[in-house]
Amino acid sequence: MSQRSRYYLSIDDLAHARGREPRLAYDGAGPGDFAAALQAALCDPALFERWRALQDDPEAVDMSLGAIDPDAEAKAEVSDLRTRVELTTSLPMRIVRHRLDLLIGANWLLRDLRSA
Repeated sequence: MSQRSRYYLSIDDLAHARGREPRLAYDGAGPGDFAAALQAALCDPALFERWRALQDDPEAVDMSLGAIDPDAEAKAEVSDLRTRVELTTSLPMRIVRHRLDLLIGANWLLRDLRSA
């Protein structure tokens, strides 16, 4: 069984935080929508599969990037004009980073990481 981690993230301007590829980027209205989009991106392979299909050679993509955690949980709220995100998952940071980058690009900051 993989160890679960709790990631604490912040996003300065969620209203404008978007990934580079519009077909994959987050396009919601607020913290609740973002938490739902992030949770879905980690629980379900759909976002990864859409990204993979856009690659020049989809068959050459490292399939370990497509790992999912059906038990991942994300919560988000606005605090001090920033969106604070608490994410609990067994997925490693490299996968969390990839999904975040697809959704909102480099518009996030890891504040803390703890065992869940």
